[in-house]
Amino acid sequence: MIKDKQQEQNKQAAMTGLMLARPTQPTLESVRHGLQPLGLDAERDALLYVPKNYQPDKPAPLVLMLHGAGGDARGGLAPFLHLADAASIILLAPASRQKTWDMLYGEYGSDIAFIDSALMQTFSRYAVDPAHIAVEGFSDGASYALSVGITNGDLFSHVIAFSPGFMAPKQQHGEPQIFISHGKWDNVLPIDRCSRKIVPQLQRANYDVVYQEFNGFHTVPTGIARSALTWFTAERE
Repeated sequence: MIKDKQQEQNKQAAMTGLMLARPTQPTLESVRHGLQPLGLDAERDALLYVPKNYQPDKPAPLVLMLHGAGGDARGGLAPFLHLADAASIILLAPASRQKTWDMLYGEYGSDIAFIDSALMQTFSRYAVDPAHIAVEGFSDGASYALSVGITNGDLFSHVIAFSPGFMAPKQQHGEPQIFISHGKWDNVLPIDRCSRKIVPQLQRANYDVVYQEFNGFHTVPTGIARSALTWFTAERE
């Protein structure tokens, strides 16, 4: 009965875009480092990367990484995977339930629930710094990261959006810091229709926004990825 009630609460929260997972004291004694599946879904699972220097007594920053349309968990990890050990950050990359994220089909639901489960499992196993939890995404994933990050600003301290198309938060919680980048020659999500409209909207809403345009197309240059990660971890150094 209690389990059924909890499941119903989780379902209702997911439909409003809300995530219930929060960092907690890890219960897992043995620690696995490196890349690992979470085992939540046989076909479209979530992947977790734990840096080599992770220590249970030192809560680490975490980045939730969201792939673009048609992508998967491994593709979602791409911008930061080669930088994770040096930055000492945990990466969590879920795969969307369909070809892209639920909100882009019209409403929140199954992806929020799956991400919430992935976060809950990760928080139960690894010590995470609650002041440094970011949601990051590229393309459709960036649109979703902005939307989810603003909706759940009491969970996510930072939002990183690489070449977003739009944002559609259900509500606003907290005051996450926001990093946005966009290629000037983007022919998939043109900059004039996208980030050059999104950034002023966020600034008018009093969000702290760092915005970087670059000479390039629909991509995440290594320099931009490094810049975003430096921004995210700056206060910890």
